[in-house]
Amino acid sequence: MARYTDAVCRLCRREGMKLYLKGERCFKEKCSFETRKGKLPGQHGAGKIKKPTGYALQLREKQKVKRIYGVLEKQFRHYFEKADAKKGVTGHNLLGFLECRLDNVVYRLGFASSRSAARQMVMHGHVLVGGKRVDIPSFQVKPGQAVELGNRAKENDGVKSSVETSAGRGIPKWLSLDATAFKGQVLAAPTREDITLDINEQLIVELYSK
Repeated sequence: MARYTDAVCRLCRREGMKLYLKGERCFKEKCSFETRKGKLPGQHGAGKIKKPTGYALQLREKQKVKRIYGVLEKQFRHYFEKADAKKGVTGHNLLGFLECRLDNVVYRLGFASSRSAARQMVMHGHVLVGGKRVDIPSFQVKPGQAVELGNRAKENDGVKSSVETSAGRGIPKWLSLDATAFKGQVLAAPTREDITLDINEQLIVELYSK
């Protein structure tokens, strides 16, 4: 499976905002986005920043969303095509599909400190959906389905710490969490109001509609 293997902190600097790709490190002062704030990655990062064109804004928004959710171009375009074919607002549908990915649900429930860690947890078979083991990160979790960790993952101190931290920061209202049982449930499909990320999905729709 193709995946990004380079340094991830440079992605936050390129997009000009924290994407929270390294879990708890992103909340600390030593986060490289904070220490190098305002500097783009690369040898020309300290140079004069040009005013972006309309296309550049659209492209950057697409790249930002891809990097937040950890999907590559082919898969992202597939999500867009599904969102465009579905009734409703295309941009909202797109974000809904991305939010309902199993790795994102695991992250949102606090079972992992980052989406990449959640993806690894799913691929290693530590996550159950409706009581059955699922090892596909892109699996679409539907309203009413329960997501829980396997016994080995429940005993991991890092997982326990992550759940405690996330419970303190709050869980999205479209999810419920039983922190003691390491079990959550999707109560409803996420609405646009539930997704608090700084995203302008209309720019992505405009980019793909050309």
